[in-house]
Amino acid sequence: MRKTFLIASLAAVIAGAGVAPAFAVNELNTVPGLTAAGAPLALHGHDPVAFLKGEGAKKGSAKFTAVYDKTAYYFTSQANLDAFKAEPAKYAPQNGGFCTFGVSVGKKFDGDPSFAAVEGGKLYVFLNEEIYGMFLKDKAGTIAKAAVNWPKIMSKAPSEL
Repeated sequence: MRKTFLIASLAAVIAGAGVAPAFAVNELNTVPGLTAAGAPLALHGHDPVAFLKGEGAKKGSAKFTAVYDKTAYYFTSQANLDAFKAEPAKYAPQNGGFCTFGVSVGKKFDGDPSFAAVEGGKLYVFLNEEIYGMFLKDKAGTIAKAAVNWPKIMSKAPSEL
């Protein structure tokens, strides 16, 4: 009897763990697990404000954390944290932080902050150096295709594409 109760309890916990909001799993590219803020980490812990300030990829600190759209972002300074809090949509990565080139072809690939671009005041991330190079050959076209595809794929799991 006790064994049956334990198995049933474990099954309920496992089932409950799978009831995370779909958008947290599918619409935003985050690091597995949760931060101390109780939300998954975006941009592999890099500071999104630093990109738009022209500072490139800079690892943030949990000391400076903001949660936006149920996703945690780390920052390198209080000033960057404050800037983000004032205008989070301005600084959050496009396409949920997924690789913009991938989204342009209807896929969801990891967005590596080491390969990022700021175009038109917006942050775009890419899978790797090769994919980033392909983006550089047609920036406007890639961004336009991603803008058309993102609403179609944003709620789908990467494995469904």
